[in-house]
Amino acid sequence: MGSDAVAIVLGAQLATRSHDTEYPFRQDSDFWYLTGFAHPDAVAILSTGKGPSFSLFVQPRDPAAEVWTGYRPGVAGAKQDYSADEAHDCGDLLDELPALLRGADRIYHTLGRRSEIDHKLVKVQEQLRRESKSGVAPASLLLDPRSILHEMRLIKSEAELAIMRRAAEISEEAHAEAAALLRPDRHEYEIQAALEYAFRRRGASGPAYNTIVAGGRGAATLHYIANDRPLREGELVLIDAGAEFEGYASDVTRTYPIDGRFRGAGRAVYEAVLAAQEAALTAIRPGTTLPEIHNATVRCLVEGMLSLGLLSGSADDLIEAEAYKRYYMHGTSHWLGLDAHDVGSYALDGRARTLEPGIVFTVEPGIYVASDDDKAPESLRGIGVRIEDDVVVTAEGIENLNSAIPKQPEEVEAWVRSQRTLAI
Repeated sequence: MGSDAVAIVLGAQLATRSHDTEYPFRQDSDFWYLTGFAHPDAVAILSTGKGPSFSLFVQPRDPAAEVWTGYRPGVAGAKQDYSADEAHDCGDLLDELPALLRGADRIYHTLGRRSEIDHKLVKVQEQLRRESKSGVAPASLLLDPRSILHEMRLIKSEAELAIMRRAAEISEEAHAEAAALLRPDRHEYEIQAALEYAFRRRGASGPAYNTIVAGGRGAATLHYIANDRPLREGELVLIDAGAEFEGYASDVTRTYPIDGRFRGAGRAVYEAVLAAQEAALTAIRPGTTLPEIHNATVRCLVEGMLSLGLLSGSADDLIEAEAYKRYYMHGTSHWLGLDAHDVGSYALDGRARTLEPGIVFTVEPGIYVASDDDKAPESLRGIGVRIEDDVVVTAEGIENLNSAIPKQPEEVEAWVRSQRTLAI
């Protein structure tokens, strides 16, 4: 932040679900990263004016309210349990801001989230401007704290990686239980329920994003979340489901044969996607970029699409024309961390960011053929396949957090059958 700087970092507030009920509270990721404080309506003030200091504004203890909504740490708990140098009632923030901002040359604050704080900030700066004759000046810069925070969050510490490994382990166990339930005429929502039950039973807070269980033609919809169709004999089911553990996301996709065996066109599409993912994983090492990994993935997918009869012509021409986007319309990777689509710049100084140890991201090629695509071979219509792993960049290459969930067709078939046997 530099010297004589103040950062105002806002926690999340409760969000109304319907009438007088709220969604389950989930702390803002930046606020959680800095404070570990899991209660609503909190604000953190970080100052470098007279040496680093950390203040928390929090909901006060209120026995009557706590009967309904549970324990609050309050002002004393903010200092005792969260190491705040100072703590205050969140209702006092606007009154305290003038003193907190006085003397700051730089203010870090995200505009547009809390209008009353934005307004007070401007008002305080105008007041300081009027007092400039007395030697007090307003801040010279207003900056977004995310410019620092999101770069910090991109490179994971060993403590963060340990949490993410546990999130991946929980996701693996949940996928195993889902595989055990795969049967024709079971419904997608039954599989979803098993996944999310497994997450919670093992200590995760729940899914890190909306769970996708897409059988048959549903898998051609990238973010299919209806999860209301019956599973059908001979079809594939795409399961994109990852746990959130201690705030950190796992994001893993596997495509399974519903009756335990890959067949015909479904197997051919699956093998084309698997080959593309293997090409992508092989390309990853420190110093490479996500576009380079994506290009390796696209090259392999286009070759697979040519073999499948989805495309025709020269691979180079098809890639240049982006013809593959009819069947592969998304990128290969995104950052992963406290958010499933995590923060951090993808480019620096106009160039794609080079990968370095501690960065975590997904590798998720796919082929998606809509059921009404009259340009595709009839045998391929309604087939969607995605295979997704979470990888950590290391000094030597990568650590695949999801390597325990099988991907090779024969291993997937054996795993599904073994899980069914265990379930019986």
